[in-house]
Amino acid sequence: MNCALMDGLVTETPLILGSASPRRKRILAGLGLEFAVDVPDADESALVGETPVEHVRRLAWLKAATVAGRYEEGTVIAADTIVVFDGEMLGKPEDPAHAAEMLMRIRGRWHEVYTGVAAMRCSDGASAGGVEGTDVFIRFLAEEEIAAYVAGGEPLDKAGSYAIQDCGAALVEQVRGCFYNVVGLPVVRLCDVLTQLDCLNHTS
Repeated sequence: MNCALMDGLVTETPLILGSASPRRKRILAGLGLEFAVDVPDADESALVGETPVEHVRRLAWLKAATVAGRYEEGTVIAADTIVVFDGEMLGKPEDPAHAAEMLMRIRGRWHEVYTGVAAMRCSDGASAGGVEGTDVFIRFLAEEEIAAYVAGGEPLDKAGSYAIQDCGAALVEQVRGCFYNVVGLPVVRLCDVLTQLDCLNHTS
């Protein structure tokens, strides 16, 4: 993805990405957007009784608010992604053994990926947000395949222990919904959030 589709449409500048994710950076850059990066320091622990949708919505807003409080102007974009399997939220693996265990659990099964997206204007704190959900089916993997994938290191900083856009693409058999949601930043949902906040000028 490399275009300038949104260049000139964003009216609230500068844009600030509240995330250290290289994948989210690549998606925004691919849209032709110019942006700064400011990483929030947010506790990503789930609250007792919190659903996956509530969790990602709350954290996206918290990250956006944390960064927006540092600036007098501009718009902050923030997101949070979680993998859910059999109702359980799967975060990033603690170590290679944990990554292999996650992949053993989700192989040959469907799971869900949810991303909360939030945008906040620094000048007045106005915000908008939304949640995108995508179903993903991981093909049945041999234990040797899992061991080789984990040994390459890719799963170690990924929720659910795989990356759909890189080597992990060979693990994914089917996707129902937004591909970029699984990467970490659903583009259409982002456009919707920016429109809610009057940050997109569709008449340009």
